[in-house]
Amino acid sequence: MSEKLNIANRLVDIADRSPLTNAIIQVVKNDYKKITYQELEIDSNSIAAEMQKGGIGYGKRIALFVRYGIDFISLVFALLKTGATIVLIDPGMGIKRMLDCLAEVEPDGIVAIPPVHLIRLLMRHKFPKAKHNITVGQRWFWGGLTLDQIRRKKNYAQFNAYETKPDDVAAIIFTSGSTGPPKGVEFTHKIFDTQISEIAAYYNIGAGDIDLACFPLFGLFDLAMGITAVIPDVDPTKPAQVDPAKIIRIANEYKVTQSFASPAIWNRIANYCDEINITQKRNSATKNSATKNIDVNIPTLKRAISAGAPVSANVLKKLKPYIHPQGEIFTPYGATESLPTASISATEILNETVNITNSGGGVCVGKRFQTITWKIIEISDLPIPSFDRIKILQTGQIGELIVTGLQVTKKYINRPEANELAKIIDGDNQLWHRMGDVGYIDACDRFWFCGRKNHRVETAEGTLFSIPCEAIFNQHPAVFRSALANSPNGKPRIFIEPHKKNFPKSKNETNILIKELLEIAQNNKITKQIKEIRILKNFPVDVRHNVKINRELLATL
Repeated sequence: MSEKLNIANRLVDIADRSPLTNAIIQVVKNDYKKITYQELEIDSNSIAAEMQKGGIGYGKRIALFVRYGIDFISLVFALLKTGATIVLIDPGMGIKRMLDCLAEVEPDGIVAIPPVHLIRLLMRHKFPKAKHNITVGQRWFWGGLTLDQIRRKKNYAQFNAYETKPDDVAAIIFTSGSTGPPKGVEFTHKIFDTQISEIAAYYNIGAGDIDLACFPLFGLFDLAMGITAVIPDVDPTKPAQVDPAKIIRIANEYKVTQSFASPAIWNRIANYCDEINITQKRNSATKNSATKNIDVNIPTLKRAISAGAPVSANVLKKLKPYIHPQGEIFTPYGATESLPTASISATEILNETVNITNSGGGVCVGKRFQTITWKIIEISDLPIPSFDRIKILQTGQIGELIVTGLQVTKKYINRPEANELAKIIDGDNQLWHRMGDVGYIDACDRFWFCGRKNHRVETAEGTLFSIPCEAIFNQHPAVFRSALANSPNGKPRIFIEPHKKNFPKSKNETNILIKELLEIAQNNKITKQIKEIRILKNFPVDVRHNVKINRELLATL
C-alpha cells in the first residue's frame, strides 16, 4: 500500500490525460452548463487554495450543503485537495434529524446555500466549532466568503493536493435513517479508491462513456473514473416523482451510454415506456393516426444500474427492450457501510432466479465483488465481540450476512454502541461488518436476500422473513407491493399496497381482495401463519431512494 493517497489526485491525472473531455454536463431546464476536466481541475484548485488560506485543511470537518451539480462536485474535489474531511448529510431526512446529525459531527465549518447558513446562525449553539463558512449563492447578513468571490480571484491554476494517507478520513457520510437513527460513516481515501476501481472494472466503465447520473455519489464516482457525468434537471431527493419523459429525452439528447438511478426512477421509466408502447400498438391496430407516436427507446444506453433496494423482475422485464439491444441492467447490492458488495444482471434474474424469488426463496443479489469476503452466521441481536464467538452456517441456511474487504468501513462516528453491534473483530487487523441483512449463500456463492434482520417476525411456529413472505402475496395481480410486520398482539400480519388502478373502491371490494390474499397465504407453508391483512393506499418509504418500505412505522399502525 502506498504511504500517500488522496482520492482527488484521480481528477488531476484525468485532467492531464484528457483535458478537453467534458467532465460534467448539467441540464438546467431547456439549457445546460458544461465544464471540461481541465476547467474542473483549475476551478477546484482555485477553490482549494482559497479554502486553505482561510484555514480549511487537514483535520477539519467541513459540512457541505449544496445542490447537486457543477458547484457541488467542484467543491467536493476542492475540499479533498485541502485534506479536509467532507461531511455529507441527506437533507431529505428532515430538518430535526439533519441538525442532530450536524451537531453530532461537530463541524469546523459549513459550505452551504443561504437558507442553511440562516439555520446555522439561528442554531449557532449547536455548532460552536463552525468558524470556516462559505456561502454558495448570495450572502445575506453574515460574514465569510462566497463561492463567487473565490472564483473571481482565479489565481491558482496549480495546487498540489495535501498528501493524505490511505487510512485518513476523506468523508463522513450519514446513513439515510430508513432502518434506524442516521449514523455517520467514516470513508477513508483508500475506501473511495477501492470503490471506484471495483465499480469501473466490474461494469467495464471507461473512456468514452457518458453517464446519466441521477444520484450524487455516483456522479462523483464518474469524475474519478474519467467519464462524462450528465446531471439531469431533477430533484435527487424525490426520485419517485421524476418525469420519465424528461429522463428519456435527456438520455437521448446526450447519447448516454449508462445511467445510475434509484429503483423508483427505473420503475417510473419502465411503466411509462410500457404504457406508451401499448397505447401506440392499440392506436396502430385501430388505425388511429390522430395520436402522435412517441419514441421511448434509449438506443445508446448499454448499462442501466440501479441500487438502494431490489428491483422487481417485472420492472427489469419491462425496461430491457427499450435500451441498447446488447445492453444490460445491473442491480448492485451493498450498504453505506459496504459498497459495492455484490451485483447481478437482469439477464441472470429473468433467466435463472426469478422463479425461485416468486416462490419465496428470497431475492438473489448475485456474486460478491473480488475485494469482498462474506459469510452467513447464526442470527443474533447482541454484540459479537470477536470472530471466534460466531457460528458459521452452511450453504443454503438462512442467517445473518457479515462481510469484510477493502471497501468495508471501519466505524461510525461517536456511536460506540452502534460500533459494538455492527462490527466483529477478527485478529489484530481484520474487521467484519454485520450488514443487518438475513439470507443464505447458494452453491454458486450467490447471496439470496431474505430481508432486514430487524424485520423478521418471531412466532411460536418459527421465524418469518420479510422478502420470502411478501413474494407470495406479490403474485396476486392487484398487488404492487406488500410488507410483513408484527401486530400489537405479537402476531404476524401483512400490509398490501395495490396498484393504483386496482385499489378497492368499496368495502366490499376490499373484503374480496383480503379474502383472496388470505387464501393465497393459507396455501403456502411460508405464509400459513399470517391471518391478518391490511390494505394501504401508499406505503411509507425511505427518503433517499423512495423504495425501502418503512416496516417499523407499519408495525405501529
